[in-house]
Amino acid sequence: MNSVIANIRKAAVSAAAVFAAVSALSAQSEEFNTGKYLEIQSMILRTLQSQYVDTVAMDDLLHKGIDAMLSTLDPYTVFIPEENEEDLDIMTTASYGGVGALIRKTPQGYIMIAEPYENSAAVKGGLHPGDTVIAIEGVSTKDLTADECSGKMRGRPGTALNLTVVRGRGGDTAAVTVTRERIHIPDVVYYGFLNDSTGYIQIGGFTVDGSRDVRKAFEALKSDGRMKRLVIDLRGNGGGLMNEAVNIVSLFVPQGTLVVSAKGKHPAADFEYRTETAPVDTLMPLMVMVNSSSASSSEIVAGALQDMDRATIAGVRTYGKGLVQTIRPVGYNTSLKVTTSKYYTPSGRCVQAIDYSHRNEDGSVGSVPDSLKKAFRTRNGRTVYDGGGITPDIEVEPRYYSRPVISLIYSNVLSDYAIKYYNANDSIAPAGEFSLTDEEYEDFVKYAEQKEFDARTEARIAMEEVLEAAGREGLDSSIGGLKEEMDSLLDRMSLTKEEFLETGKPVIKPLLEDEIALKYYLRRGGAESALRQDVQLHKALELWDGTIPVQTAGAEKDTPEAGEQAAEQAE
Repeated sequence: MNSVIANIRKAAVSAAAVFAAVSALSAQSEEFNTGKYLEIQSMILRTLQSQYVDTVAMDDLLHKGIDAMLSTLDPYTVFIPEENEEDLDIMTTASYGGVGALIRKTPQGYIMIAEPYENSAAVKGGLHPGDTVIAIEGVSTKDLTADECSGKMRGRPGTALNLTVVRGRGGDTAAVTVTRERIHIPDVVYYGFLNDSTGYIQIGGFTVDGSRDVRKAFEALKSDGRMKRLVIDLRGNGGGLMNEAVNIVSLFVPQGTLVVSAKGKHPAADFEYRTETAPVDTLMPLMVMVNSSSASSSEIVAGALQDMDRATIAGVRTYGKGLVQTIRPVGYNTSLKVTTSKYYTPSGRCVQAIDYSHRNEDGSVGSVPDSLKKAFRTRNGRTVYDGGGITPDIEVEPRYYSRPVISLIYSNVLSDYAIKYYNANDSIAPAGEFSLTDEEYEDFVKYAEQKEFDARTEARIAMEEVLEAAGREGLDSSIGGLKEEMDSLLDRMSLTKEEFLETGKPVIKPLLEDEIALKYYLRRGGAESALRQDVQLHKALELWDGTIPVQTAGAEKDTPEAGEQAAEQAE
């Protein structure tokens, strides 16, 4: 028996030695291959530089090589060259030195102030929507791109910027001096009441001190005395600073509560975020609105509040970005934004889409098979799933906008008419009350039908493709009368621009009113106007009973073992 045990031990030692040797060889092989391809790359570059028939811009070639290399990883690991340092600042703080306005090129080639930001240097300097900037510091803007103009308008806060402006109202040419400021786009887009008892806060991002603004908005609503429940709107919020997301969650849960954790390859990438401050309210019923553009920090807020059964989540499944990025300097004033870990909600869920490549057109999570989803439990025992994004408790689809309506928006027809309206009217009713008359809408129809936008419906385009396919296969000539029938059907599906604008009035008119309110009352006004026709939000309110989520009937409470299982699944 002893000899048998001894032989087993010898075999185990031999196996361990073989495994260690194989591992060492594997590591050596990997190092050898890495060194080999670095040497090959260097040889290729030297060969191109000395022998390629045309002049090669080596720096540009290497830059493209870095970008191509990183593109094989996740979509968020990117190289940030020195010239994009200011973009990095905006990325991390949502602030920059400039005038604080959206600009775009006019058909004449100059740039126009499309939307100044509230309390910005542009507003303080007297710039208005529709003002055309024809020169920056004496340099004509006609031959400059919008990006080049934007670069010239940015600069160190406190410095003067001299502009030559043609006023939208009146058409006078004026010299305007604007003092650049540190421009910060507030996280709270709008807050107010949806009805007598429901408060509402729309959060557009997560930047430095954004949670402080959310706190002020909540306290202002609560001090009114009417608020019995609160809607936090994160639709379209692409994320930002994780600590600000944690600080927002901390407003509504007990101090010391786990909000999010992360795990990465390097131990330094692992962390936990817990709430560090006392909450302002742990009992107010909350509903968080999300959509497919709610990403990253938005998903941390929604996922944490859902896992804690502190809020009802409504809308459609979120984007599905559960990766944490860190900015690392990589020499010569350049940086690498690199994914270092994945984050997990309190129940152990990772919201990251399982497959980077299978996404919807907007980049959000595509279909995730049930077999790839894992079940987790909320604090009160409700079942939630991972697999990509946060799935709402109340699923409500957003309003559908047809292809011609979207074309109308992206062709700037609505925005251009809104500026035309702004230039012709000194004031309008408050944003929440403003409405175009039938005569004013007819004026818009006459204006818009002269503009370039694609009024073809999806049905017409699909029929055109069928007709083309029939022609390629000879069916239109081999089947008697087929082409005539299809042409007739195509004609019946076609609308003139005027017909589209008239039949689409119930959808187009509110969008135009929102755009006009935006010109007069800036971002806050546009958001307030849009709430009136927000069918997704109003449907969610109908379905929400206004309470904090409770334990699902028959579900068991979480136990330490359940928590350990969730952690195991997350790993």
